[in-house]
Amino acid sequence: MEFLVGFDMTIPDGTPESEVKERVRAEATAAAGLAREGHLVRLWRPPVASGEITAVGLYRAENQEELDGLLGALPLTGWMKITVTPLEPHPNDPTSPRPSVFRLPDPRLEPIHRLEATLGEPVDLGETNHGHRRIVPLTAGAFTGPTVNGKLLPGASADWQTVLPDGTAIGDIRYTLQTDGGDVLYVQSRGVRHGSAEVLARLARGEDVDASEYMFRTSTQIETAAAELDWLNKGVFVSVGGRQAGGVVYETYLVQ
Repeated sequence: MEFLVGFDMTIPDGTPESEVKERVRAEATAAAGLAREGHLVRLWRPPVASGEITAVGLYRAENQEELDGLLGALPLTGWMKITVTPLEPHPNDPTSPRPSVFRLPDPRLEPIHRLEATLGEPVDLGETNHGHRRIVPLTAGAFTGPTVNGKLLPGASADWQTVLPDGTAIGDIRYTLQTDGGDVLYVQSRGVRHGSAEVLARLARGEDVDASEYMFRTSTQIETAAAELDWLNKGVFVSVGGRQAGGVVYETYLVQ
């Protein structure tokens, strides 16, 4: 709920100036805390007669009881007359959800598998009409997940890479997996790996680089003839990648 709160403050006669300053400072700190917590939305000081101290605030709280507790804890409460007006949504409010808008569900990610693979010597084609081409074989590996586990099949897995002048790698990654039950999965990921020049140079030298220092993301498609895994054929997947010295890690998620 939202509330319009008015504050009329009267400083008691004879109050030491030091106490006034201390309470005002404490009030400012408390207001900042309420703003961080999402309770204080806006605060105004309307024009008033000389000598009067008045403020108007827009507050959010679950109910009147919660708001009373928040206001009662303010350092200047004892010096203020507080008026509270609960606010109701207006049909013409431009920030209100429009009934005519067709609402869509928010996407969420469900983990499918984590593949850890070793890499072989790349085949470097050099500069072609379409960029610097490299083919990086995935030579071995294993994958684990909530519903599927197994191994990578060598000889049928590689990253057909295009490296841009700034070191960005455009990946066409195709690998073949075999589940513990013997079912075969064909996985194709198209993605990009980019970062600062210094980080990309370290990756090019085959060094271990923390995956948070660069971006390595792909869109992924999975195909299988296994009837019990047919849901993989119909899924939309994304993967997060991380390069290691002599290896690579992919974590793949189903977009729900």
